[in-house]
Parts: sequence; C-alpha cells; structure tokens
Amino acid sequence: MPNRTRSSGTYSNGRERTTVTPREFQPVTTRPEEIEQLSFRIITEELGEHSFTDEQYPVVQRVIHASADFELGRSLLFHPDAVRAGIAAIRAGKPVVADVQMVQVGISKPRIQRFGGDVRVYISDPDVAAEAKRLGTTRAIVSMRKAVREAEGGIFAIGNAPTALLELIRLVRTGEANPGLIVGVPVGFVSAAESKEELAKLDVPFITNRGRKGGSPTAVAIVNALSLMAEQEK
Repeated sequence: MPNRTRSSGTYSNGRERTTVTPREFQPVTTRPEEIEQLSFRIITEELGEHSFTDEQYPVVQRVIHASADFELGRSLLFHPDAVRAGIAAIRAGKPVVADVQMVQVGISKPRIQRFGGDVRVYISDPDVAAEAKRLGTTRAIVSMRKAVREAEGGIFAIGNAPTALLELIRLVRTGEANPGLIVGVPVGFVSAAESKEELAKLDVPFITNRGRKGGSPTAVAIVNALSLMAEQEK
C-alpha cells in the first residue's frame, strides 16, 4: 500500500472530513557508490544463471546497468581474447576510436589518458566530409578509412553506424586494418544485426551482440568497463 498522510477537519455542517494525501517518495539511498552497488546486486539476482566467464561478466553487468535491458546483456558475444585484448590496448596507451561524438563524449577519458591514450572521432573532420561527398558515400565509411591509418592497434568503438562497422570489417579482411579490439554494437533496423553477424566471423578480438539492439550507450558501457578493469589490474 502506498505511504499516505492524513489530515482531518470538519465541514460547515459539522460532519468530520478526512483528507488523504500521498507521502513524497524517498530514495533508498543518495550515496552514489551505494546506488551502484545496489544496482549491481539487483542485476546479479535478476540475471540468474549465465554462460559468461568471470572476465566477461563485469562488461555484461555494465551494459545492463547502462540500459536496464537484460535481453541486451544476455545477447553479448565475446571473442575469447576480447577482454584481455581491450585491457592490454588501454594499458599500452592505444587510442580509442569512436564512430560518433555521442560515444566519444560518454567514454571516461581520464582512465584512458592515465595510460597515455586518447579518445578520437573522425566523422566530423572536414577532410572526411569532403571525401565522402566526392565519393558519394557515407562519412562513417570514410572516417573508418582515416581511423585505421592513424589508430593502429587501438580500440574501435562503434555504437551507431552499421556502415562504419562493415567498412572496418572489410579493411580487416583486406589487411588494411589491425585493431586491438573491435567493440561493434550498432543499433537499428537496416544492416545493424547483419553487420554484427559479420563481425563475429572475424578472427580478431571483438565484443558484439546478436540482434538489432545496441547503440552508443552500449559501446560506451563496454569501453568504460574495460578501462575500469585496466585501472584495477595490478
């Protein structure tokens, strides 16, 4: 039953009246660390049994925490070397390449910068826009062509554009790209699920998911989970 308070009085005819008003909601806690710990406890309880390894689970947990979507969390797919490769790239100071600004903004830069890395996005670069117009293609595609030349061994975090992921996959297959890790979780109805299925065929470290779900917050959550693990590693 909702919390309520009561006030009483009388009508003009002398009859008693009672007014019931709902109490204001009070949060369980306002301490950030307690909120996070409680959230993670709820996630663990509600997720139940799963097949993720101890190494992979913190990434899954962060994705569910960011999305409140257990189906999305369960759909995550890891290359066997993915988590170790991501941590190694961060600790080696390799750059993180984001497909769009939303991913770049969400990634915790101090943790990346602590090891000498940075977070880059190329999609709005003037030369990328000019080349995309000249070729009659998307800026996302051209941005990946530029990124692989300037960010070898880095983490490529793609949460928005399936065309960016498909181009990166093509560049890997032709030997033009050598990413340390591909985080490929674009969201959408056109080519998103298919691009992730293609990524899962590569023999390079990747983290992706099955289906249409994903998005920039998912890519951010994955990279932030990896940077936390890199920071905590002795």
